[in-house]
Amino acid sequence: MAGADSSGPAAPVPQFETSCSYVKATLEEFLAWSSGQPSCLSGPFSCFEHSKHWAYADYKYIARIFEDKEEVFQDVRWSDFGFPGRSGKESTLWVGSEGANTPCHLDSYGCNLVLQIQGRKRWHLFPPGDTSFLYPTRIPYEESSVFSKVNVANPDLKRFPKFRNATAHVVTLSPGQVLLVPKHWWHYVESIDPITVSINSWIELDADHEARVEEAITRTLVCALKSAESSSDGDPWLNPTEVEATSHEINLQYLNQAVSAYFKCQKANVSEQAHPSSSGAEQETRASCKRRKRQASCEPEDCQLLNHEFSSSTFKAEKLQKMPFGPHLIQVLPQSQETSSVGAGASDDRDLLHENEGGHFGKLHCTRKQLVMSNDCRTPANQMDSDSSPNASQAALSTNDLLDCLVNPHVIRLVAQLLLERARV
Repeated sequence: MAGADSSGPAAPVPQFETSCSYVKATLEEFLAWSSGQPSCLSGPFSCFEHSKHWAYADYKYIARIFEDKEEVFQDVRWSDFGFPGRSGKESTLWVGSEGANTPCHLDSYGCNLVLQIQGRKRWHLFPPGDTSFLYPTRIPYEESSVFSKVNVANPDLKRFPKFRNATAHVVTLSPGQVLLVPKHWWHYVESIDPITVSINSWIELDADHEARVEEAITRTLVCALKSAESSSDGDPWLNPTEVEATSHEINLQYLNQAVSAYFKCQKANVSEQAHPSSSGAEQETRASCKRRKRQASCEPEDCQLLNHEFSSSTFKAEKLQKMPFGPHLIQVLPQSQETSSVGAGASDDRDLLHENEGGHFGKLHCTRKQLVMSNDCRTPANQMDSDSSPNASQAALSTNDLLDCLVNPHVIRLVAQLLLERARV
């Protein structure tokens, strides 16, 4: 279970997992700590005052937690949303205290279904077209997660001025509601009640095969450059969800496997189109996934919220006729132009994120050395005079700065396409 300092004003940088503390605790111990019971003075949370910290148990696979109680899997029926045969076995559990949050990021693979069970969570979502406004980074590195450098709850607009152009979709997810997060939509999530419990499932898409090639390229570049740095730099670049920095040889194997899987999928798709009658359970799932993508693309600029407690008076009849999944689908509309310019707020008062609610972030401190520049820009770098006067306005470029350019999603997508063309020859 991860925890972080929640005292003081919101920091201008995201609270990444690399700056959190970790404890091993039971659910009973977590509930006792979150309710302020004296018994916690000697338990795993003894060093963390509840009023100053939040805690989060995330990415907990239900198949492992309830491996001896498989009947629990059937309590989560994703088949109700067009994914036959999918249950809690293919899902993960998230339990957090008030203020617990995940930094703004996008998932490289699939789309995401999230069921809220207890408490409420506030979601800030941004469409894929806003990627350049969110300053993407792969540090800390975690496979399939592209993080944003912006703390969307308290954006530093001087440092990240393009964030003004981002269009936030903000929604408060309540118990009994299911949120669909389409492919490559950015999201920042915060628990706003004392205890929150949610379950999610990532739905595979055909495009994931190419995305795995992109991720393999990213892993190879990040591990190569960061592993070459001096260990004394103290840069926690690897997310705790990653076990270790894999070797270059292993990363190349991974890349070749991803490329082979991509062409195998391409070949299977061609064969399937040539012999459509050879259908089975796999084809049914694939067709369902394709239907899901078509439905999600009906409103490309809107996320969607599935609500089991829908009121028939919420929408006009003509709007209902255009919505997939019948009357239970509610659009998550973008914020007004006035509120979206600062990345906070929502379409109504329920979802408004007030400035005084942003106090749940630990601070990350980063210093940069000044780059010594030659006055003559024609002088080769290896011939620069070490006594040249530094340019005070120019900060030294770091490995992370280089990686932000090299593994930018747009660049990696182009590299993957070039690599696949080369492998195809």
